[in-house]
Amino acid sequence: MKALFITVLLAFCVACGARSTVKVGEMTTMKVNEVFDAGTVVKGEVVKASFVVKNTGDAPLVISEVRPSCSCTVADKPTEPIAPGMSTTIVAKVETANVSAKSITKSVTLVTNTEGSTKVLLIKAKIK
Repeated sequence: MKALFITVLLAFCVACGARSTVKVGEMTTMKVNEVFDAGTVVKGEVVKASFVVKNTGDAPLVISEVRPSCSCTVADKPTEPIAPGMSTTIVAKVETANVSAKSITKSVTLVTNTEGSTKVLLIKAKIK
């Protein structure tokens, strides 16, 4: 029993040590395609936009907020910092059922620990 406890404790310590540590005020850089063009969609269809975010800096990338432009748009937010050289995907969904226009442009704003601190991602589609 004692050996099992020590093994579990050791595994926990190793797992905790593998995470990226973030220092307050530490800045980094990132690369992301800022526009997702869904092309032509049928009214009522949900547009699913994927944005690959890559940390191109030397410090962990923290995405502290993901703010959709309206209630018809929902986006996920990474729960952990993105280590240098690693990537994550942010998925945003836009509901088109109540859209009356022939085309839409919706945005999702990322708040990050990069120079400028915000990045606006655009989702475009034509409604048929």
